Amino acid sequence: MTAHAFEDLLREITPQVLGALVRRYGQFDGAEDAVQEAVVAAAVQWPAEGVPDNPRGWLMTVASRRLIDRIRSDQARREREEAFRVEQPDIPDTDDTLELLFLCCHPALTPASQMTLTLRAVGGLTTAEIARAFLVPEATMAARISRSKQKIKGSAFAVDVRRLPVVLHVIYLIFNEGYTAVDRVDLAREAIRLARLVHAQLPKDGEVTGLLALMLLTDARRAARVTPSGDLVPLDEQDRSRWDRAMITEGLQLARTSLGAEALGPYQIQAAIAATHADEGPTNWRQVYALYLILERLAPNPMVRLNRAVALAEIDGPAAGLALLATLDDDPRLAGHHRLLSVRAHLLERTGDTAAALRCYREAAKGTANAAERRYLEARAARLR
Repeated sequence: MTAHAFEDLLREITPQVLGALVRRYGQFDGAEDAVQEAVVAAAVQWPAEGVPDNPRGWLMTVASRRLIDRIRSDQARREREEAFRVEQPDIPDTDDTLELLFLCCHPALTPASQMTLTLRAVGGLTTAEIARAFLVPEATMAARISRSKQKIKGSAFAVDVRRLPVVLHVIYLIFNEGYTAVDRVDLAREAIRLARLVHAQLPKDGEVTGLLALMLLTDARRAARVTPSGDLVPLDEQDRSRWDRAMITEGLQLARTSLGAEALGPYQIQAAIAATHADEGPTNWRQVYALYLILERLAPNPMVRLNRAVALAEIDGPAAGLALLATLDDDPRLAGHHRLLSVRAHLLERTGDTAAALRCYREAAKGTANAAERRYLEARAARLR
């Protein structure tokens, strides 16, 4: 087994084992520590002795024993032994990963805590990896994760469909974190894996299907999105031969399926927009504009109007797009935002007002924390000097 396949196997079965232990013993912290010890043991033994026939059962057995040892060392050893004594634990046939995901998205947690706890418990990322992804010290991230686990201690371990919108939002946040960072492909890949997990359990849910379609259609463009030196390439300038056609085919099929659901939600509309961009030939901007109108009614958001302005500019010219952008200037959620400035700069450049475009490009470059995006905006500004 290759090192990559070995890592994928552990990434897949680790949350299953953790979910089973949390369900059985109700101890998030203790179960997670025990599972991590079992994973370390597997990393040492399996390459030397071979992967066992039932790797999930092996991890479950080792982790259960480690957890029981911890329990037995507690002051209330005798009472706890009676409640948790398991010499050869039964290996459950069910996969509790989905329940674990819903637990990590508990409404008592902030969106940031939901995301980090999901990455830690379900995604299998280390605290150090998560800290690097969010640009915070490892100690800070460790404290955040610890507080999150304490907040949900004793919470019900079950799939609560009322929490599904939060789960989908967290998955999408993880994907965006990985996609916009350019070099964090592991986060984007993990978000897609989690979406597939939810979709396997809820295949008829339109929003679940739409979210998976949206992420596949977006991630399919990753290879063409940056130059070899790491500079961003706009969508209309990308080499479409570098797009992942298998992902696009799957995404298009899922997008069509999602639109057949009884209810219509934001992820389904966003998937339809992504599907329009993925079609062969020129983009149908009138269709994109109409979809953004629907999306703005379903989920009013200044970023949606920003994108609608881009589509309008493609239909009626940059002046029309700029007029729509002007309606966002007084919106505190987007006023002065680098995305608004960069779109305005692009449209001003198209009108021939290079001086104003240059100012906007420079301001936008100052306002973004994404290095690749900053280089792109600075390059656009340099062309106008």
